[in-house]
Amino acid sequence: MDLRAELLKSIWYAFTALDVEKSGKVSKSQLKVLSHNLYTVLCIPHDPVALEEHFRDDDDGPVSSQGYMPYLNKYILDKVEEGAFVKENFDELCWTLTAKKNYKPDRNGNSVISHQDAFKLWCLFNFLSEDKYPLVMVPDEVEYLLKKICTAMNVELNSCELDDYLSQEPQGQGGLTVWQFLDMVNSGRFLRGIEQEAVSMAVEEVYQEVIEDVLKQGYLWKKGQLRRNWSERWFTLKPSVLSYYMSEERKEKKGSIALDKHCCVEVLPDRDGKRCMFCVKTSSRTYEMSASDTRQRQEWTLAIQMAIRLQAEGKKSLHKDLKQKRREQREQRDQRKAAKEEETQRLKQLQEEKERKLQELELLKEAQRQAEILLQEEEQRRRQQHEEMQRTLEIQLREAEQARASMQAEMVLKEAEAERQRKRILELEDMQERLQEALQQEVKARQDEESVRYAQARLLAEEEEKLKQLMKLKEEQEEYIIKTQREKQVLKQEMENKNKCLEEAQKQLEEVRVNRQRADQDVMAAQRKLRQASTNVKHWNVQMNRLMHPIGPGDKRTNVSGGGFTGYQPLLSQRDSSLK
Repeated sequence: MDLRAELLKSIWYAFTALDVEKSGKVSKSQLKVLSHNLYTVLCIPHDPVALEEHFRDDDDGPVSSQGYMPYLNKYILDKVEEGAFVKENFDELCWTLTAKKNYKPDRNGNSVISHQDAFKLWCLFNFLSEDKYPLVMVPDEVEYLLKKICTAMNVELNSCELDDYLSQEPQGQGGLTVWQFLDMVNSGRFLRGIEQEAVSMAVEEVYQEVIEDVLKQGYLWKKGQLRRNWSERWFTLKPSVLSYYMSEERKEKKGSIALDKHCCVEVLPDRDGKRCMFCVKTSSRTYEMSASDTRQRQEWTLAIQMAIRLQAEGKKSLHKDLKQKRREQREQRDQRKAAKEEETQRLKQLQEEKERKLQELELLKEAQRQAEILLQEEEQRRRQQHEEMQRTLEIQLREAEQARASMQAEMVLKEAEAERQRKRILELEDMQERLQEALQQEVKARQDEESVRYAQARLLAEEEEKLKQLMKLKEEQEEYIIKTQREKQVLKQEMENKNKCLEEAQKQLEEVRVNRQRADQDVMAAQRKLRQASTNVKHWNVQMNRLMHPIGPGDKRTNVSGGGFTGYQPLLSQRDSSLK
C-alpha cells in the first residue's frame, strides 16, 4: 500500500464526514476549508489561485467525491513528498473531522478506551482495512489486531467469543466498519477486568509497531565512541534506522544508526564488567551495546537482523509486507474454498446424474419386465388359440367319422338292394358281372380320383394354413426384431425358438409340397384309370346294346335294359356320395 492510498483512506473519512445529508456531495465552501487544511498538514505550498479557480461560485451546486478527486490528485497528492510532513498530524486532522460526526463513546464515562486510543485504533483500522470503499476490515484482520493488543497485555483472546460476536454483528461488504470495530472494543466484551491504562499502553505499543514501523524498543547500554564510557539509552528500532534517546519519552534524541544491507549484528563475549553484549557493524563504524539479559539480547539481535533483511529485500515496512502476505493467503484460501465448492457442486451434479441414470435403468428394467409379461401373455394366447383350433379339428374329425359311418350303413343298404336287382337279371349275370367289374373299376378310379382330390384339397388347405402360419411367424418375427432391437440379449432365446418354429414350418411346408406333388401324380394316374374305365364302360355299353337288341318282346327288353341301368345308377350315385 503506497503513501497515496494511505492518505486517500483518511481523506475519504473527512469527505464523508462533511457529507451531512449523505448524498455523496459536499459544499464548495467546506471543500475549500478541507483543502486549505490539507495543504497545511501535508506541508505543501498553498495555491490559492488554483483553489479559487477550481471552486468557482458559478459552478453548479455541491461537489461529489468524483468531482473532487481531479483537484485532489493534481494539486495535493501529486505534490506530497514522503518524510516531508508528520503523518500523525494529517491523521489527527481527518480523525477530528470524522469523529465529531460518527464516533459515539459511552456518555457515562464507561468506555474501555480513551479518545486518543480511539484515534490510534482508527489509524490501525485504516492500515489493515481493504483497499476498496466503503472501508471495512475483514474478520481475519480484526482477529489479528485484537490478538496483537491482547498479546501486548499478556492476555489471551477468546477466539470463540469473537466468532460469535462477528456472526451476530451485521457485516457490510464482508467486514466491519471502523465504527462497529470501535463499538466492539468499547463494549469491553473482550477486555473485561483490564484497566484503561493497560489498554492504552497496549494500543500505543501496537500503534508504534504497526503504524510507526517500530520493530523493537527498550533500554540498552551503549559504549561511547570518544570517551568509551557506557551510557543507558532508550533505543527504537525501525526497518531503516536504529535511534536512541535519553529516555523513553523520546524528547531528546542522542543519535541514530543507519541500517542497510551491508550491516550486520554479532554477539560479543562479556568484558569491561558488562554482560549480554552485542555489536552492530556498519560500513563506517561498529556500535557496541549491552542488554539486560540473554533473552533481551537475543530479541534485539533477531529484530536488527530482520531490519537488515528488509533493507536487503528493498522493503520499507514489515507489517505492510505481512499484511500483503495475509491478503494473499486469504485470496488463496478463498480460491481453495471456491474450488472446493465447485468440486462439491460438480460431485453433487455427478451424484444427481448417477441417480438419474439409476432411475432410467430402473425404468428400463420395468419396461423389460413389462415386455416379458406381454410376451408371456402373447404366448399363452397363442397356446389357447392352438388348443381351441385342435378341439375344433377334433370335433370336425368326429363329425367326419359319424358321416362315414352313416355312409357305410347306407352303402350296406344299397348293396343289399343291388343284390336283389342282380337276382332279377339271372340271364344277364355274366354280362352284368363283366359290366359290374367295368363299373367297379370306373367307380374305383373315381373313388381314387376323389380321394386323391380330397387329399390334394386337404394338402392344399394344409399348405395354405402353413403358409399363413409361416407369414404370420415372419410378421411376428419382424415385429419382435423391431420392438426388441435394444433387448437383443434378453429376447435372443425367443428369436431362436421362433427360428426353430419357422424351420419346422418350412420343413412341414416342404413335406406338404411333396405330398401335393405325390397327390397330383395320384390324381393324374386316377384320371388315366378313369379315362380307361370310361372307355371300357362305353365299350361294354355298346356290346350290351348289341346283345340286347334282338331280344323280344319289347316290354321285357325295356324292363331288362331299364332295370340294368337303374340298377347300376344308384350304385354309381352311392359311390360318388361316398367319395364326396
